Order: sequence, then structure tokens, then C-alpha cells
Amino acid sequence: MSRLRIVHRTGFSYALPANASYNEARMLPYNSSEQFVLSAQLDIHPAAAQHSYIDYWGTQVSTFEVLTPHTELSVTATSVVDVRPALREAPDLSWEDLQKTVTSSTKFVEFSSQTPLTAPPEEVVELARAIAARGGSPATTAREISAAIHEAIEYKKGVTGVRTTAEHAWKEKSGVCQDIAHVTLGALRAVGIPARYVSGYFQSKPGAQIGETIVGESHAWVEWFTGDWYGYDPTNMLDIAERHVLISRGRDYRDVSPLRGVYSGPSANGVFVSVEITLEA
Repeated sequence: MSRLRIVHRTGFSYALPANASYNEARMLPYNSSEQFVLSAQLDIHPAAAQHSYIDYWGTQVSTFEVLTPHTELSVTATSVVDVRPALREAPDLSWEDLQKTVTSSTKFVEFSSQTPLTAPPEEVVELARAIAARGGSPATTAREISAAIHEAIEYKKGVTGVRTTAEHAWKEKSGVCQDIAHVTLGALRAVGIPARYVSGYFQSKPGAQIGETIVGESHAWVEWFTGDWYGYDPTNMLDIAERHVLISRGRDYRDVSPLRGVYSGPSANGVFVSVEITLEA
């Protein structure tokens, strides 16, 4: 088990005052048997009343509106989470049983269908099918597909954006965790393995000392269904464990964007983001 304190600050700045803005934030951790949220709060500047709800995908969403002129909107999420994942092997149905399970319930439809961000190019489809044709089980195939995507795409910041598609990332053979997750999702879905996009945080220093703070960032990984949902980080080639903190799930990045909204006023000057992760226990 590890206890992590996460401070995630993000927002927008404007050259001239924005008159009003209406926003929603997905920045507070998911609470479950494997991830216990000790505290979580959202601080907004300028100050604004907040309302919360759980969205269609099970994510806690905070909505708020700022109705006074402002040149900056800043949202800071501060959370303390005990992460204690259960040690288990990836669930592993046969291909026949997986197909029966997936086709027997509508809850898998949205995680089996491609989206504009995950739709894979033909080369990725062929790669995934070639791996599946080796005869491995669905869980083995999912892990091998993740490894193949990891090997093919170089982790590189600044070459893609939040609207970058899996097809573009594959063509460039570079991108960040969001892109690697999108390509992996497209490949898994192409061979009949339901898969969903996960956003959260990753404590990237395995040897961190108690009280040590590292500069982090939002992170993305995948969960596939091969009898039950199983989390895997294709960017780092890691099973999801005590250094990952889950915030939200969806079909792709568009379902889990940390902060989005609409505003009245001049064009935004820029977006700022900072994440600090401290190991507390």
C-alpha cells in the first residue's frame, strides 16, 4: 500500500477579462476497495459555488460558474489517497466465452466500438490480428498487443495534442500516454477485446522516499475485459498497482477531460497545468 498526496493545478489565462465562464472538472479520485480517498477538495479562483454529480461513466464531476470578469481561472485539486490494489492475475476467459459474455450485455457495446480518437489505421488492425492469430488467450493477447504498441511508439512530449487521433499518432510513431492509450484501445477493440480509457496520476519514481515530492502530470492507461476488467499501463509496461491513482474512465480522452467549459470574452491566452505527487506512507 502507498499513501499519495496529489496537488493538481490547472486553468486558463486571458489577455483581456473574460466576462463569465461555465465549467466542469474531473479531477477528484475515484473511491473503491483498492483506492481509498482520505481527503479530496477542489479550490477555484475566482471563488465559485460548486455542484457535484456522478456522470454516465462513474466519474465524480464538479460543475461551477464564474460570473464576474476575470483574467485567470485557476482550479486546484488536492487529494490524499491510500492505494492498495489487490494482487491478482489478469482474468482470462477463452475467446469463445469472451464473445458470448460480450454479446450478452449492452454494457460492453461502447467499449467495443471505435471512436474518432481510437479508430486504428489498417496497419494497427493487421498487427493486432496477427498477434491474436498466435493462439494465445485473450488476456495474453491483450498484453502482447500492449507491448507491441509500446515498442512502436516513442514517448515524446510536444508532438501531439488532446485532439490527436490514434491514426495520426501511429503515423508519426510518437506521442504521449494519451496517444499510446488511444492506439492500444483501437488495437484491442479491433480483435474483439472490450477496452476503456482511464485517466489519473502516476507516481513515476519507484524509489521515492517518504515525504518526497516529485513533479508529475496527468496520466492515461487502459483497462481491458477478459472475464473482468484489468488495468494495464502500456506507456510504462506496468500492471496498475500502488503508484497509479484513478480519476475517471471512458471511451477515450473526450470522456475524461480534467477541465472543460465555455466562456464569454476574448480568446484564451493559454492553458497552465502542474501536478505534484508526494509519497506520504
